[in-house]
Amino acid sequence: MAITKLRLAYHVHDDVAALSAFYEKALGFEYLFQDADRWLEMKVGDARFALASRAEAAEACRGPVLVFDSDDLEADADAIRRHGGEVTGQRDMGAHGRTLTARDPSGTVFQLFARPKGRHPT
Repeated sequence: MAITKLRLAYHVHDDVAALSAFYEKALGFEYLFQDADRWLEMKVGDARFALASRAEAAEACRGPVLVFDSDDLEADADAIRRHGGEVTGQRDMGAHGRTLTARDPSGTVFQLFARPKGRHPT
């Protein structure tokens, strides 16, 4: 397998802006960047937490979603299937990278993220 670390966790919500105020003001999360009303990413110590609109999130993703870095999405997809998981979708985001959405054998949804070749990890 080629999973290298937990990249981030994100929460799917209908009103990204309203919920971001809670996390920034009540919990002190540090704002990093926003992509319109679709995605807002914050820093929590050395980790990242994001809020995603339903339009931005993969169809199967609702509530909290864990995202793991991968250096080989294809090999990881094969391993997921071999061990009783299900790959439910993939998305190519061009210069931002690619994601793979999957379910573990219990039905829990998670994602893998692969940075484009030649891009340094953040």
